Amino acid sequence: MTDDATLQAVLGRIDDGLDAARERWFAFLRIPSVSAQPVHAADCRAAAAWARDALAGLGFDAAVRETAGQPCVVGHHPGPGGTARHLLFYGHYDVQPAEPLDLWTAPPFEPVISQGPRGARVTARGAVDDKGQVMTWLEAFRAWHAETGGLPVRATVLLEGEEEIGSPSLDAFLAANREELRAETAVIADTNMWDADTPAITTRLRGMAYVQIDLRGPGRDLHSGLFGGAVLNPINALTKILGDLHDAEGRVQIPGFYDGVRALSAEQQREWASLGFDEPGFLAAISLSQPAGEAGRPALERLWARPTADLNGIWGGYTGVGSKTVIAAEAHAKLSFRLVAAQDPTRIIDGLKQFVEARRPRDAQITYQVFASSPGIEVPTDSPFVTAARAALADEFGRPAVLIGSGGSIPVVASFRSVLGMDSLLVGFGLDDDQVHSPNEKFDVRCFHNGMRAYARLIGKLAA
Repeated sequence: MTDDATLQAVLGRIDDGLDAARERWFAFLRIPSVSAQPVHAADCRAAAAWARDALAGLGFDAAVRETAGQPCVVGHHPGPGGTARHLLFYGHYDVQPAEPLDLWTAPPFEPVISQGPRGARVTARGAVDDKGQVMTWLEAFRAWHAETGGLPVRATVLLEGEEEIGSPSLDAFLAANREELRAETAVIADTNMWDADTPAITTRLRGMAYVQIDLRGPGRDLHSGLFGGAVLNPINALTKILGDLHDAEGRVQIPGFYDGVRALSAEQQREWASLGFDEPGFLAAISLSQPAGEAGRPALERLWARPTADLNGIWGGYTGVGSKTVIAAEAHAKLSFRLVAAQDPTRIIDGLKQFVEARRPRDAQITYQVFASSPGIEVPTDSPFVTAARAALADEFGRPAVLIGSGGSIPVVASFRSVLGMDSLLVGFGLDDDQVHSPNEKFDVRCFHNGMRAYARLIGKLAA
């Protein structure tokens, strides 16, 4: 149990120690832990060691643990013992490649402070994704530790080093350490606020099915003058098939695609409508003017609560400079499906195959490659963890937290549910203009500061 005086002292520690917290954040950012590039394998291990040492200094029993790829960092803090809440804090220490380097205004692994429209900001690779976000709860731990000598909750920390390459080693690590890592909920800071003044809890994540279609026809490339109009053209055939993927209203035509997809509740519709999303401005920022997708549905519903089917790449034949009059022997396409909670990725892929087979020309040979298959997630909004987070965020920001969705995927949330049997609490402090995965990634200092304070409050709420 924590009292208000203790919490205020903890918050004061965060405020007084902001400069020191920033220096620790910078030290973490200077480690070029790029998991996608083998040349940085040692740097990934250095980042893991840095995180282990930081946790050990806060009273955690922490260790770097091996996986088939980059190591994980696991730490345990006993808290006050007894019946204290047990929380798993998850994050990742790996970052995206910094290329193209010539588009950065400063070296990507030398964090710099500059002024933006909302005050000071820090620019570096990993500034927000995910090192800055990890530091928000790590520094909240530090403030509690400095003020009280420990934490008011039992805490387990799991940091991985392969999130940016799809977490290929994570599920096996979770399964092998299931009992050690299981907690009441997983706390994840890898999401955004609604805006710089409005905190948010992400309760919906879309899943993913990613498929490549390979269509082959003639046994070799053919002269289009000698064979054109008389033989199967694989590019024509594949584009015709894929042209049927959506109807005139933007609905996906794969059999069973919408089976089980639930309508939004009236309460959720009202809350999202109240956010005042500026769809014309959203489109104008990317040089567009007309919305797409399912007709008749608001933009946030299309982005957060409806499934999609998109072509991500299509190729075949001659694509070099000038002309080459050829009928290609094969054509290829990559498709991604963003899926909501009720959809089974395996059934969606099977439905795609039915859709394509119904339109396959007789001489066409078609094969499929599946690169990703993960379900969408909905987090129960009436859980005590969401309730505590809403209260903590309201206390910090002076306004209610909104429950939002994300059009993207965070596969670890599905892994925690399927392997460890627990839901996740997604509270992050990024903003839409943070340029995540792009040159000049940044994190506003006010968001970093508010994030530390909000996590300190959340820990106190959950301890109570």
